[in-house]
Amino acid sequence: MHSTHLLLEEPIRMASILEPSKPSFFPAMTKIVGTLGPKSRTVEVISACLRVGMSVARFDFSWGDVDYHQETLENLKMAIKSTKKLCAVMLDTVGPELQVVNKSEHAISLEADAFVVLTPDQEQEASSKLLPINFSGLSKAVKPGDTIFIGQYLFTGSETTSVWLEVAELKGDDVVCVIKNTATLAGSLFTLHISQIHIDLPTLSDADKEVISTWGVRNKIDFLSLSYTRHAEDVRHAREFLSKLGDLNQTQIFAKIENIEGLTHFDEILLEADGIILSRGNLGIDLPPEKVFLFQKAAVYKCNMAGKPAVITRVVDSMTDNLRPTRAEATDVANAVLDGSDAILLGAETLRGLYPVETISIVGKICAEAEKVFNQDLYFKKTVKYVGEPMTHLESIASSAVRAAIKVKASVIICFTSSGRAARLIAKYRPNMPVLSVVIPRLKTNQLRWSFTGAFEARQSLIVRGLFPMLADPRHPAESTSATNESVLKVALDHGKASGVIKSHDRVVVCQKVGDASVVKIIELED
Repeated sequence: MHSTHLLLEEPIRMASILEPSKPSFFPAMTKIVGTLGPKSRTVEVISACLRVGMSVARFDFSWGDVDYHQETLENLKMAIKSTKKLCAVMLDTVGPELQVVNKSEHAISLEADAFVVLTPDQEQEASSKLLPINFSGLSKAVKPGDTIFIGQYLFTGSETTSVWLEVAELKGDDVVCVIKNTATLAGSLFTLHISQIHIDLPTLSDADKEVISTWGVRNKIDFLSLSYTRHAEDVRHAREFLSKLGDLNQTQIFAKIENIEGLTHFDEILLEADGIILSRGNLGIDLPPEKVFLFQKAAVYKCNMAGKPAVITRVVDSMTDNLRPTRAEATDVANAVLDGSDAILLGAETLRGLYPVETISIVGKICAEAEKVFNQDLYFKKTVKYVGEPMTHLESIASSAVRAAIKVKASVIICFTSSGRAARLIAKYRPNMPVLSVVIPRLKTNQLRWSFTGAFEARQSLIVRGLFPMLADPRHPAESTSATNESVLKVALDHGKASGVIKSHDRVVVCQKVGDASVVKIIELED
């Protein structure tokens, strides 16, 4: 990567490296998705996570039942109330995930060069000689010489808690494997991954559909993380399913790219999905290690140009058990930000990690430091060039608002929006100041009752880099007279002042609709 991507000036930067990081109201422009679980489900811990910068809570249904997750969600609602911090909800499906079933939960010791049998008979007891799995078609999918990886719930890649197997022979439905490294598998569930093999299971399983249509509908989920997305058809199928579930027709679908199949069809998946999650744990097993960074950079660039959020996973694994990340991990987080990622997703680090709050806090600080040297000028030119001419009306307004904000050194961009699209387009150009997206609710009816839209749109911008939503009073329509707009603007400015992003004599760029026209204006604040 050429050094012009960074704004590192000598000797100024050297001195500023020694300055302590300053706390601010928005910990970072890059968003943090935290997975809630055993170590992060009390009201106190969730409140602390929200305060240090978590803006999306992820609920992973590959373990835990509906009641367990509901209890966690109720605690999240209480935490949101007490901290007054908005937080979106993401439901993560299980998908065609292959699992080893260990009912007894006893630790299983596997010795290098010994043999172990993988069997679809789930009634069998798991042992060092036999591992029952949840898939009957394994013997048809693999051939001798294929590599199989087994790890606890998530792939740590640690050679003592996860194991590499090589297929030795096929016996009916059973698969006999030779163990490549000595390891101990602990816990009730291990994930099984076969390198570069197609698994003939639906992306949205019946169990997933059941969870979405009950828990998902009841809690009006903002995001659906579609695990193991392999084709654009997977996203279309999920969208069709959501469209029949009342409010969930507004739920955004984030395609989770986890294997070679998803990577091969990346461009068409990106067209269909609302955002992309790069599941680097699984991808790191499917791809040679030296190729992972290439895919990350290419995929994030494509998401950026399409104006769709890119989310990176598996950044600070070591913080599951440690209070500080490794140097490589800290650099990795910063590089994800410099590549253009919208959000960092924390899995085991917050789910079962010992330091969920500290992890979110440290990741947020690293993101904030990286954002200071993000080369916005280069990024802006690249994006404008990619979009080409003639630009659409909205795209032109969004890029103009960002250009104006940079030229006048505005402290914030305020955007009035009802669908959230205008604000997302402004954020696409990655301005180096926060974008306050004032979501104006719209009244809609199903002939039986009135309801307001807006809450979904506001929460869904919580995963977009640099976008900070606030809900306006529903009595103010988005396309309105200058008088009502002035009063909504005053509320937005007051919110900015209270949160410390706007001070006296600051300049603010405002983007709004007046009648049929879109207007970008620059205002300078009095005392």
